[in-house]
Amino acid sequence: MSVKQFEQGGVPVDGELLPQPDVAEFELVKVLHALGDPTRLHLFRRLAQEGVQCDCNGDRLGVGHLHKSTVSHHLRTLRQAGVTSTWAVGRNRYVALRRDDLEGRFPGLVDALLGMAERESAGSAGAG
Repeated sequence: MSVKQFEQGGVPVDGELLPQPDVAEFELVKVLHALGDPTRLHLFRRLAQEGVQCDCNGDRLGVGHLHKSTVSHHLRTLRQAGVTSTWAVGRNRYVALRRDDLEGRFPGLVDALLGMAERESAGSAGAG
């Protein structure tokens, strides 16, 4: 585990980067499996919208209806697959989508998944 610097509200902060796979270790099957769950796909979309990083607050991530341990499980699954990075700063956790890493390893995957998710949500919104 290494100490990484990231920005919180535009201010550089030192934090401990939690274990995650290197880009060369990304496996498409693991990434797709992690994103095969509707809650994790939702988190993926939210993190893509947020940009840099956000805290692990379930309400801000749009999963406030889930128990904190369930949200942690989903975020850990995404991190272990290489989809996200998580920094620990004291007792707080901050998560960021590894968009550039994913794009470098699997060109076009992030945009394809985001586009598919948008089309599905538009389709389900129109069906009701």
